Amino acid sequence: MSLALALRRAAARPRLLSRCASTAAKHEPDPQLDGYPQLPFVSRQRLTPYGWQDPLMRRNFGDALHEEEEVLSMWGPDIPPVAPSTAATHFLIAVSAFVGFGCLVRYGLLQDPPALRRQYPYGGLVTELGGLDENKARVGSVDEE
Repeated sequence: MSLALALRRAAARPRLLSRCASTAAKHEPDPQLDGYPQLPFVSRQRLTPYGWQDPLMRRNFGDALHEEEEVLSMWGPDIPPVAPSTAATHFLIAVSAFVGFGCLVRYGLLQDPPALRRQYPYGGLVTELGGLDENKARVGSVDEE
């Protein structure tokens, strides 16, 4: 299968190409390519795996390489099977479900303790324990040793 036929088949699937289409104008020639063919921005992972001379890379002998071949090759970044907005929505639903379950367990299902917490008279025994000044952290220096 030639590259042109594979690209025509990939172009027939506009839903898949809409996520990976280039934002640059398609009809303006790139002055940096200097006559090199401007190939469409289609990942090799989107092409059919059958009919290639090199099925691992999905290429035929003599095919022109895209200028961004390292991104569009089979070894480039994987194309997500789910749109990023859908994946973010699913992630937020899962996180809110876990948080909701935790709040339900914490505030809805756990009982109050069977006894009250101990309360001390006279402001919590401040004077009996030596007062607030005695309970503060001692400021020490290294020279005291």
